[in-house]
Amino acid sequence: MIKKFLFLLLFTSTFGFAQYGYRDGNRIGISGGVSQTTLFTSNFNAKPELGFAGGLSVRGNYYNDWSMIYGMQFFANNFSLESNFDQKIKYSIQGVKVRLLLSYNVVEDHVSLDFGPVLQINGKLGVASSDEDKVLKGTMLKANQIVDISPISGNFYLGCSAGSKTVRAVIFYEYGFINILNKLNKDDTLQALNNGDSFRGNLGVINAQVIFNL
Repeated sequence: MIKKFLFLLLFTSTFGFAQYGYRDGNRIGISGGVSQTTLFTSNFNAKPELGFAGGLSVRGNYYNDWSMIYGMQFFANNFSLESNFDQKIKYSIQGVKVRLLLSYNVVEDHVSLDFGPVLQINGKLGVASSDEDKVLKGTMLKANQIVDISPISGNFYLGCSAGSKTVRAVIFYEYGFINILNKLNKDDTLQALNNGDSFRGNLGVINAQVIFNL
């Protein structure tokens, strides 16, 4: 249901930008690439891991040197936490992101700076069955006890793109300003196993992608 709703939003935005074409600047893009994700938290020892993301976007002229970008991306990101025996427990997070960005055209059709908000819809964290019963360092929590994270979060996007009208390299950073571990705070048992501390974690993701404009 969520995917159908997001597809409808993307289609609506595409149509809207198409009607706005007073200049030759409207583009539909297909992008994909790699990501490196870490979890900023004082509860666990976290390390970044590689993942990937890809999706669709619509770029339309807005005003003078400014454009707007509407995009939707599916992602499969990873990070790791340390166990009591200094072993690496790898977690995966999958979902979809919807973003609405302002873009300043430094060099028209070639270089731009992009920034704006991102709505992120998350699934539960994934962890290998062989790691589920491992205990997270500094706590009494098993690895599979922290997978039920907040399903909705928000990020701030800052990036740049460079290339031609049809192919561009894009590098961007997203910082999650919402605590994705907050849902765990509703369970008093989990907090007790976490030394009585509240759970807090914010995602940071750097992406390198290539976008093909149609």
